[in-house]
Formats: sequence, C-alpha cells, structure tokens
Amino acid sequence: MKILCTICARKGSRGVPNKNIKNLAGKPLIVHTIEQAISAPLIDSVIVSTDSKKIVAIAREAGAEAPFIRPKELATDTASKIPVIQHALRYCIEQMDITPDLVIDLDPTAPLRSQDDIKACLDCIINNKEIDAVITGFRSNKNPYFNMVEVQDDGFVKLSKDSGRFTSRQTAPVVYAMNASIYIWRTQKLLESKHLFDNNIKIKLVEMSAERSMDIDSEIDFKFVEFLLKKS
Repeated sequence: MKILCTICARKGSRGVPNKNIKNLAGKPLIVHTIEQAISAPLIDSVIVSTDSKKIVAIAREAGAEAPFIRPKELATDTASKIPVIQHALRYCIEQMDITPDLVIDLDPTAPLRSQDDIKACLDCIINNKEIDAVITGFRSNKNPYFNMVEVQDDGFVKLSKDSGRFTSRQTAPVVYAMNASIYIWRTQKLLESKHLFDNNIKIKLVEMSAERSMDIDSEIDFKFVEFLLKKS
C-alpha cells in the first residue's frame, strides 16, 4: 500500500504573520510536521504544497519534496483545503508517477500530534475497507445539546440542538471538535470529493487529547504551543 502525505502551507497568514516559517522551539513551524511525516514508517512520500519559494527551500532542506508552486487561485485565505490537496495529488499522479492508495494530510499549524496519533489514523482506515476517510478531533467541553446557542432572525437565542432537555453536559450526547490535525482519504474518494462531508463518504473520527489538538491561529496559540513543546 502506497501512502502519500501532503503538507499545505501558504506564505500569508492574518493571525500570525509568516507563521508557517516562524521559529518554534528552535525550528520553523512547518519543519515540525515535515519531520513527523518523514519519521512515520507507513508514509512513503511527503509533498509540500505552497505558494512561497522560501517555504519550498525550507521544506526541501528538511527532507520533503516541494516540486511545484501552488497556483494563485488556490493560495488565497478563502481557498478551500480540499482543492489544494487534490491539486497536489493530481500533480503527483501526472508529473511524478506517484499514485497512492491513501492520502494523509498533516496541517503544519497543529505540530503537537504524535506518531501514535498518525499510526492510529492510518491503522483505522487500513484495517477497515468500509471507511473512506478519517479525521481527528477531541471531546468538546462545549455541547450543542446543552450549552451552545444560536441567534435567530428575531435576535433571540435558542439551543443549537434542542432534541431534549439535558440537565448537565455529562448527560448530553458526546460531541467532538475537529482539530484540523490529521485527515486521510482513499485516493479515489478524495478525487471525487467537493468538500469533506460529501454525502457518499463514510468518515471515522480518531480521538486525540485536547492538549495535542492545539491549532495555531494567533500569537497566543503560538506561545502556548511553544510552551507545551518545551515542556514535553
């Protein structure tokens, strides 16, 4: 079984300028994820998709392949992730003669994932042919059945999922927050997808701890992740 890893990193970032190459605990942020991917025994190829020549140079120095500059229309802050990964996959198939069975995407802004997390996700889809895709998430401390509300058109609020009155979060159905850390697809399903939750895709969630689920989106996030890395 061939497994391709994509790592998608734009040069632009509103929350943290140049965050993908900002120094985090002694190395550029993206390098943490590249090293995780290269060290994962089941991953065969690691491709970085970026619109930055500087990120290309850093990625290559870290041991990943960065064979193209991402098209401008896929490098905006409103571009969906699925088309970006599909573009990288098609490039590998058409230009590099790499046709993987599975595509795993590791987001560089979530560097606290472990090798055990990566292996658990891969084992999940490898060992069950009915699964089309895998995502990761953590148990949310906010629950739409209990303490999450929506503002209606008239300005008043209602419970997001009012399917019964739960008196505590512990009695409400368990919900998970996606952490944008690890995604896996079977190749054909990825090529056919328009968005992550297409109706014909069977997705499993692999739980990660809340601590390892930190996603860097602000300067405070960056400092907290650095604290956790230095602590470990």
